[in-house]
Amino acid sequence: MTIQLPTIDIKWKKYVLVKDRLSYFNDNYPNWSVVTQRVLTDEPWIEIFKATVTPDCDKPNRVFTWYAQAKWWEWFINKTAALENAETSAIWRALAFMWIGITDWIASAEEVTKADSGK
Repeated sequence: MTIQLPTIDIKWKKYVLVKDRLSYFNDNYPNWSVVTQRVLTDEPWIEIFKATVTPDCDKPNRVFTWYAQAKWWEWFINKTAALENAETSAIWRALAFMWIGITDWIASAEEVTKADSGK
């Protein structure tokens, strides 16, 4: 079941922002955990994060995990916040696998904007 949350329109598609997904998660999963971990690489210009979402810490075998990367030279937001963007994107995807805020697909608003810009 997909949870209906506020959306924004990008290229005629509806997207749920990370802040709204996290707000829903915080309100509805009181025994939750979101853990992020920076993944070290040999490439200093690439940030990779792993996010693990546990909806119920009493049942830690049910987790949702995703990785995301951001390159410091790509896309305007990454030029100053690639680290934060990678972490937020990893959380976004992990929550998406719980079906929190899915509209048409799992791609984030930022991913679609980036893809549309050709970068």
